[in-house]
Amino acid sequence: MTPAAPAIAETGRTGGPAHGERKTTTLPAWPVASILALYPLWWALGLGVLIFAVMAVPMLFLLLRRRAAGRVLRLPPGFGWWALFLVAVVVSIGALGADPAGTIAEHGTGRLPAVTYKLVMYLALTVLMLYAGNLTEAELPKRRLVKYLGWLFVVTVAGGVLGMVAGNFQFTSPVEMLLPHSVRNKGFVQSLVHPYAAQIMDIVGGDKPRPAAPWGYTNTWGNNFCLLAGWLVVAAWQSPKRSVRFWAVVCLLVSIAPAVFSLNRGLWIGAGLLVVYVAARYVLAGKLWIIGAVTVVAALVGIALIATPLGGVVSARLDNGKSNGVRSFLVDRALEGFAGSPVIGYGGTRNTAGGRNSITVGESAGCERCGNFTVGGNGQLWQLLYAHGAVGTAGYLGFFGYALWRFRRDRSAIGVAASAAIVTSFSAMLWYNSLVTPLAFMVLAVALLWRNSYEGKET
Repeated sequence: MTPAAPAIAETGRTGGPAHGERKTTTLPAWPVASILALYPLWWALGLGVLIFAVMAVPMLFLLLRRRAAGRVLRLPPGFGWWALFLVAVVVSIGALGADPAGTIAEHGTGRLPAVTYKLVMYLALTVLMLYAGNLTEAELPKRRLVKYLGWLFVVTVAGGVLGMVAGNFQFTSPVEMLLPHSVRNKGFVQSLVHPYAAQIMDIVGGDKPRPAAPWGYTNTWGNNFCLLAGWLVVAAWQSPKRSVRFWAVVCLLVSIAPAVFSLNRGLWIGAGLLVVYVAARYVLAGKLWIIGAVTVVAALVGIALIATPLGGVVSARLDNGKSNGVRSFLVDRALEGFAGSPVIGYGGTRNTAGGRNSITVGESAGCERCGNFTVGGNGQLWQLLYAHGAVGTAGYLGFFGYALWRFRRDRSAIGVAASAAIVTSFSAMLWYNSLVTPLAFMVLAVALLWRNSYEGKET
């Protein structure tokens, strides 16, 4: 593992390199900047999360070129844990042919495409983390990276509003047009290449739109909402312009409506945890004014819930826990599967034979949620345990847990926001899966903490 070291200037000397000296190579910011700043465009084109794999190719090439030029490539502290996780993901593929009790039997090769996709994305996000962490302040200032992440929160809120007011909005993307009809009609492929504003679901009585744009799923939308909210606050805090702070406040106020109408209880819990964690960090740092700020925010949210229909939506959602039984059923199946293969898991998820009440009840056109549920599809923790066993779970949790511990003394705005994002991700992993975009924002949070440690902390 390469230890973190002070950044070294990457610019070449005037007049060219001396005889026998390798020319130093800078890392351009455009691969990371284009992913984040142009994500709405990628979504509209049908690339969406695929852009991470596409951009990983030039990022890997540029990293290797830089290494060949004699530059040392840094690895984040605790990278050994992440390497352990990746090894577990690869090794667990050997168990794809296993059919745990209570699941639908299938040949291992039939499961390989989905597993290959996940592996490619894990590797692509590894490259993203290394690339973002090796960028210097001259190449991509941390404040600019924070602005890109704050911008994506604005995009998330805009997508949420679109889902509220035009829930049936969707269109055929250019990438989708290029795919064979038999391929693009598959549900998983549709989630990747077919842009739509919301998922239409019956949660509180009757089909209603739940915001999803531009993240594909409502649960992913809620997960990203919590992961990105802090970055908007930091970006506005660091801006010298009062207008930026004003519009950031407006965006946060507007975000309440789609957050409530998403009917996403995990989002509500995550947002509450985010506020409590940040407040605790600032109180411990002696900044007691945060208590007043949180009180004002809580009062505004309370007024919004009482004086608008939002309160009725929250009440209706809390009274209709249709997914509770399914989630409990899937957690039990995941833990039973973990007990059956505790070291390396089964390499991927499995579909249950039937539903939670009977093995004869399955999914159908008239009842899509009656059975054949995905074990490991209801939370990153359960997927880790089921698909990659104790080894993969330890590697994944060890990496992010070590990052929290290693950078626990970073009290800068960037440090608090990044650690808050990781903390909320630990909560979210009980009911959300992290691949792809939530995990991308988690590794970027680690990259910012890491860069803060050797480049100097941003206030």
